[in-house]
Amino acid sequence: MTNTRITDAEIFERRYPVILREFGLRKGSGGKGAHRGGDGVVRDIEFRIPVQVSILSERRVYRPYGLEGGDSAECGLNIWVRRVEKMDPKSDAANGEGSKEEQQHIYINLGGKNTASMKPGERIIINTPGGGGWGKEGEESKTVKKQDPMHAWRKGSVAQRQQTAEASA
Repeated sequence: MTNTRITDAEIFERRYPVILREFGLRKGSGGKGAHRGGDGVVRDIEFRIPVQVSILSERRVYRPYGLEGGDSAECGLNIWVRRVEKMDPKSDAANGEGSKEEQQHIYINLGGKNTASMKPGERIIINTPGGGGWGKEGEESKTVKKQDPMHAWRKGSVAQRQQTAEASA
């Protein structure tokens, strides 16, 4: 799977032993400017069987820069949500009764390039970077001119247009 293909959630879950918990825009990740940079994407993938996951990504340390005074965007982030089971110290395991296990999650930053062995129920959360902004924030763009949205519409009836055409001929 690549970021540019944007595989549908249904296809992704059918082809691989995963549950796609979230797949959407990463709000606010684009840089500010006269033209705001585009937002990145969030993918939260839970694994149903033991798998080895490899990730090869960029812009996890250096932010995508803005141009012409625009702000830089947010960096990307790859997080491994690892399950850890802890024994409850208050349980009577010594008396032969069943011990209670408490599940906790540890969040590990995988960096931009890494490989990890995931167990069932563990997740990887992939946050792609946003795009850098263009132009100084608050300034109106020099390339975009505001026009009346109806400036190209032909107004009036056919008879009026024919009368105007005949008068100017």
